[in-house]
Amino acid sequence: MAEFQLVMPKMGESIAEATIIRWLKNEGDIINKDEAVLEIATDKVDSEVPSPFSGKLSKKLFNDGDVVSVGAALAIISSEIDNSAEPENNITVVETPKVETIKITETIVQNNSVIETSENKASVNNKFYSPLVLYIAKEEGISVTELENITGTGNEKRVTKRDILLYIENKKSIAIPDKQPALQTQAKSQPVVIQEPIKITASSGDEIIEMDRMRKLIAEHMVMSVQTSPHVTSFVEADVTNIVNWRNKVKDKFKNREGENLTFTPIFIYAIVKAIKDFPMINVSLNGDKIIKKKNINIGMATALPSGNLIVPVIKNADTKSLLGITKEVNNLAAKARNNKLLPEDIQDGTYTITNVGTFGNVLGTPIINQPQVAIMATGAIKKKPAVIETEFGDVIAIRHMMFLSHSYDHRIVDGALGGSFVRRVADYLENWNSDSEI
Repeated sequence: MAEFQLVMPKMGESIAEATIIRWLKNEGDIINKDEAVLEIATDKVDSEVPSPFSGKLSKKLFNDGDVVSVGAALAIISSEIDNSAEPENNITVVETPKVETIKITETIVQNNSVIETSENKASVNNKFYSPLVLYIAKEEGISVTELENITGTGNEKRVTKRDILLYIENKKSIAIPDKQPALQTQAKSQPVVIQEPIKITASSGDEIIEMDRMRKLIAEHMVMSVQTSPHVTSFVEADVTNIVNWRNKVKDKFKNREGENLTFTPIFIYAIVKAIKDFPMINVSLNGDKIIKKKNINIGMATALPSGNLIVPVIKNADTKSLLGITKEVNNLAAKARNNKLLPEDIQDGTYTITNVGTFGNVLGTPIINQPQVAIMATGAIKKKPAVIETEFGDVIAIRHMMFLSHSYDHRIVDGALGGSFVRRVADYLENWNSDSEI
């Protein structure tokens, strides 16, 4: 009988942890190969973690609602398998002849408070903290009093990794330079003020609706993005009459042949991909003071879930696909999103995002960047408008199909010239659409 660790799988370059929604198996249960053991969730997608082999669930290392770092052991599974067997399903399985669970057993006394630690959590005056949060607090010299004053955004208001890192960042940002030692000493002696959320009192007749877990995570991700990137938005109005007329001409034939609808989204993505090839510095991420220029062009498309929340499935290597290929993938991912069938790999590794606010009748929007990307485009509703058209016989006024493109970008590394030129190039590709294109 061999014992193995079932670990938290990696679910994308920007995802460092996931929340356990619920365990599907209890300790002592027999698990078949590829059978789901637990459900997990990130700010992007819910997923199941299957077992790569048959065995018995010997021990759970975390509980429902716990936030677990990628790569951390989730459970111990006993199994009669060949030691040479390769792990499957991208889940790391580490054979351990003798499993030893790491326990934090020290008792820390600071500021007249006591941290009593246990196997997976620590209690501070009846508040619970994960080992990762405690480790960060210890490394950064965070006292018990400071830890207790941090507002948690996790399950049952627990302090998450992001909460404590944001606290540390804010604390460092108010530090006084070393060249003023006297003032610095004084500043260090003052307590750090924690910004508490504004308390709203419900009036008679008001309905109080608890945010679901995904909405909480989306809110946290959006706030983090705004705090990380200085957003700038450029706007362009595009004449898409050629596209509207072309789509009206081919959509019925396409539906009969492919059994799918031809929407405007794949056309917009096709134009964006061409513009990224012209301006590759839009397809980047920022790591400290280093710019990572992405080789692949992976376009994320913001999609509404049945719950009303948004998710961003990704079209991988969109620059290698034809308009037909992009259309097929857009329809496939949208269907999976509507039916809650998206897999973790469906929402990973995006390098640029598009959101179609025109779907809701909006003419334009100012989207928030999907970190760790540096730009996002919103496409508005297509409206008929009178517009001035230049002809060889002079200017004329005609009814045209017009739409706005909104391009939000990270001003740390994307200047107005690049951000504005990029959205203008996308508009140019849309306006000059070939009415004789085949799909």
